[in-house]
Amino acid sequence: MKTLLNVGCGWSNISELKGFNNDNWKEIRLDIDNTVKPDVVGSLTDMSLIETASVDAVYSSYNLDHIYAHEVPIALKEFYRVLNEDGIAVVKCPDIQTVCELIAQDKLLELLYESEMGPIYPIDVIYGNRWQIQNGNEYMAKKVGFTYSALNASFAEAGFKARYGGRMPFNGGELNIVAFKQKKSEEEIKKIADPLLGEL
Repeated sequence: MKTLLNVGCGWSNISELKGFNNDNWKEIRLDIDNTVKPDVVGSLTDMSLIETASVDAVYSSYNLDHIYAHEVPIALKEFYRVLNEDGIAVVKCPDIQTVCELIAQDKLLELLYESEMGPIYPIDVIYGNRWQIQNGNEYMAKKVGFTYSALNASFAEAGFKARYGGRMPFNGGELNIVAFKQKKSEEEIKKIADPLLGEL
């Protein structure tokens, strides 16, 4: 059985994660917020409680944008460290390019989509969910944004040998990437990535 490290898991679990929600995977949930009852309390930049080369995949959804720009390389090196030799990282985050296009059209306060946390507007994608921050959850503040090329370059700089992904139209614009620790053929990349992301 393979091991998935779900970083910044919030309340989510493996049953909700496309491509990992089957009997081939077991999950370790890691979050900085102990109120979401993670298996391990830790941050993206300090996963020292997770052994080196101990997991097959790292999954990170909508949390890289909650750390500062100078911390992104530290987090991605932590992803790289905990992955085994043939490991992959699957990351989803807001597409700042799409959001900025909407803001340039004066749509800062127009509804983007409804989430489990309530309505999301471009201002929330840029600065963080206003309602949660107002209620004391400062972990929800946004500190950095990515275009696909910037996200891809960040993974390359962290040592990931192959990357596959792109811009997706849902959630007001989303970036998806699968980053591979080892070099892979185009056929191998698509075979692994497509069940996780869908066809791009």
